[in-house]
Amino acid sequence: MQHTQQATEAPPPGRSGIRRAFFASLTGTALEWYDFAVYSAAAALVFGDLFFPSEDPLTGTLLAFSTYAVGYLSRPLGGFVFGRLGDVIGRKKVLIATLILIGVATFLIGLLPAYGTVGVAAPIALVVLRFAQGVGVGGEWGGAVLLSSEFGDPRRRGFYASAAQVGPPAGNLLANGVLAALGALLTEDQFLSWGWRVAFLLSGVLVGFGLWIRAKLEETPVFKAMQAEESRPEAPIREVFTTQPRALCAAILCRVGPDVLYAMFTVFVLTYATGELGMARGSALAAVLIGSSLQVFLIPLAGALSDRVNRRLLYGCAAVAAGVWPFVFFLMADGGSWPLLAFGVVVGLAIHSVMYGPQAAFIAEQFSPRLRYTGSSLAYTLAGLIGGAVAPLLFTALLSSYDSWVPLALYIAVAAAVTIAGLSLGRDADDATDEEMPRVAPASEAAAEVS
Repeated sequence: MQHTQQATEAPPPGRSGIRRAFFASLTGTALEWYDFAVYSAAAALVFGDLFFPSEDPLTGTLLAFSTYAVGYLSRPLGGFVFGRLGDVIGRKKVLIATLILIGVATFLIGLLPAYGTVGVAAPIALVVLRFAQGVGVGGEWGGAVLLSSEFGDPRRRGFYASAAQVGPPAGNLLANGVLAALGALLTEDQFLSWGWRVAFLLSGVLVGFGLWIRAKLEETPVFKAMQAEESRPEAPIREVFTTQPRALCAAILCRVGPDVLYAMFTVFVLTYATGELGMARGSALAAVLIGSSLQVFLIPLAGALSDRVNRRLLYGCAAVAAGVWPFVFFLMADGGSWPLLAFGVVVGLAIHSVMYGPQAAFIAEQFSPRLRYTGSSLAYTLAGLIGGAVAPLLFTALLSSYDSWVPLALYIAVAAAVTIAGLSLGRDADDATDEEMPRVAPASEAAAEVS
């Protein structure tokens, strides 16, 4: 292979560039997860009545959660399309495209007429827009992880990569906070009639802010080095499946437990608290808000801790705790005490944080730098199919069938065991490779950066 331009050693990114990348990864992912989370909360609270009317409330809830699952089922498409593009044309361009896609879809959901106005066209349109949301999120995560981690020191990848991991709880916090405020300010009829739409329409403003931040960023040093060496893959999807199947399997399995646990303590807990325990919607949302607010701090702390201790060991210990805690949680919550419910949610999300903080770095480390966007995106999205996509549906179906929380807790324990299996298949970091790649860049780029 002939090089079309001379390569030279590139200066490392400065602290300001690293901070901008970390902030862009965090805020962009938070905004996209605001869009995703506001749908999740609305599916649990209002969509059953508005888009899937039924005389049986359980049927309406199941149908609403089915559209929630569509957002996960469409993620692999985003992972395949945008993951490949991220390794071929660059991280930055893809991240801007995913932000626009999910933002437009969320804004349009806020404008949808309900079933009572247009009939079956309403739930169909909702499913289509939910599908688009999932495609955007499927392409977002891998790029957001690389955006911050490839600018930072590979030896601190756990901390830098956790920027993308803070996005879900931050977005969930913002989404539930907006819904809680609307629920407190409006009557039940006002909230069901138009109040919930405000949370979706706000997406237009938030996405504009995220685009402004990401448009100012440069491409990551690792991708610049790939361009300089002309080592970008031509068929990254095929390469991942044929050359790194064990890495892909490990990365997929390690996500299942955290996804299922998160679905329990941020989505299904709203239905359980209001339907089974008789709590008010605002009380249930408040418990999730408290837990999510603590996650914003716990996730980067866990990521940083994983840079100092063995990442897989820390992740595995938290997975064991994830398998045990639901049994304790349901015993406490069944008394109908809000303080105990809130405590249980906070601890559940804290355990999730200890898994989720190191997760991005662990998954990225399974793949070679030239296949990292594709591999990470495929792992993230395919894991969603067997983890978060079906979790709320299974929780609802299990509770309806057995009228007991025990099957729910057992389900989470099995998911945690799957995560431990994935960790055992994975490998530890190879920092030397990543430390060398950013040192090479096209001579023209290196000169421009120095000047």
